[in-house]
Amino acid sequence: MKRPTQIYAAFIDNPITALGTTTVAVYLLVVIGATASLGDAAAACTTWPICSGATNDLTMAVATGHRLLAFLTGVLLLATTYAIVYGDTSGRVTAPIAVALVLYPLQMAHGALLSITAGSPPIPWLHLGFGLTIFGTLVLALAWQLEYETGSADEPLHSEDMECANSELSSVATILSEQPLGTRLKGRMFAYFQLMKPRLMWLLCLVAVAAMALAAGSALETREILLTIGGGVLAIGASGTFNHVFERDVDRKMSRTNDRPLVTHQLPKRNAILFGIALTVLSTIIFLQLNSLTAALGLIAILFYSVIYTLVLKPNTVQNTVIGGAAGALPALIGWAAVTGRIGITGIALAAVIFVWTPAHFYNLALAYKEDYARGGFPMMSVVRGETTTRKHIVLWLGTTLAATTVLIWFTQLSWLVAVTTAFVGIIFLWATIRLHHEQTKQAAFRAFHASNAYLGAVLLAIVVDAIVI
Repeated sequence: MKRPTQIYAAFIDNPITALGTTTVAVYLLVVIGATASLGDAAAACTTWPICSGATNDLTMAVATGHRLLAFLTGVLLLATTYAIVYGDTSGRVTAPIAVALVLYPLQMAHGALLSITAGSPPIPWLHLGFGLTIFGTLVLALAWQLEYETGSADEPLHSEDMECANSELSSVATILSEQPLGTRLKGRMFAYFQLMKPRLMWLLCLVAVAAMALAAGSALETREILLTIGGGVLAIGASGTFNHVFERDVDRKMSRTNDRPLVTHQLPKRNAILFGIALTVLSTIIFLQLNSLTAALGLIAILFYSVIYTLVLKPNTVQNTVIGGAAGALPALIGWAAVTGRIGITGIALAAVIFVWTPAHFYNLALAYKEDYARGGFPMMSVVRGETTTRKHIVLWLGTTLAATTVLIWFTQLSWLVAVTTAFVGIIFLWATIRLHHEQTKQAAFRAFHASNAYLGAVLLAIVVDAIVI
């Protein structure tokens, strides 16, 4: 077992360890501070720095624990500053650390003001604002230090330099035609199922359900849930189908997509187009059972993903993933509108979380399939600007996602359940991202990709339970 002095030395001598640990500590401090339960504790404990009430009282224990964590985090910040100043670090890292050092005492002073004013300061969001700013500076410092220690000069890839994937699947339709009728029907049905991109459905539907839960709470009706999920599944299926149609020629060049039904001629293009239209019509009819705004948003989602993202953004700009995040964010607005018949600020806040999460999620896939995207001629971040820049952006967008989730918790007065969930799974996501910087393998990229899925799925489930049950 390592001695405390050895642990301290390892912390001081490793700037990434120091920055990562302090970033996590600050995030824990901020996200716990954003919950409604801590607000109650602050109102109950009106002395500072020590609560004068009974320590066995839950609210007093929460307030005391928060202040103890704040003190320990301050110590970590000082130790991290030492590691940055005297360690092998990027010169850019000094500035954000200096900002954090200046703001942290102000944050603690404002925390004392919160206690004195019984949790009702003149500017209630200022404490959260200070905390998120400190967290943001540490995320920026961590991203720059990871780039400094693990980065390399990447050359952009060009489609003309890549050999197209060797597809031996063009005869699938011929092979199926020689099978018994039952086998052919099963193969045809599965091909239509593939067109709908079913892997996208669970998470996007969960986004809509979380928005509905925030809008209606325990009053959420089963009918509303079923209609929204039903219309959402069909809308996702329509978007996926049109994506298959529009990208069929490019899919032929890429190893991960050259087995798709239109590439292998399992289905004719005409049938796929008619199938997409039918799904769009059915989705609209189902959404209209809720209200016209939900139906309109469903059509906008199909149009955005099928046309704006697939035809305009994806093949033409390196920011395709960032702007395209709007497609994944729209289910939050659909879910909110399904219950309320309008677009509310809370629905927009949840949509913002999905929007900023998308690059942190999808850039991992862009790293894993970098050569494939280059073959297809898509200007993904990893293809155009290289792996080092892409990994840095994953850290930055991950930090933005954690911050946006914290704002959502504070704004909607969600409880400790969502705070604990985002902290726990967020730490796993951050760990996987840091490992990605050091390992730089396809396996590490997939690990971070799955961690991003786990993060959003867990947070959305926690929101549903919190809003409906707690």
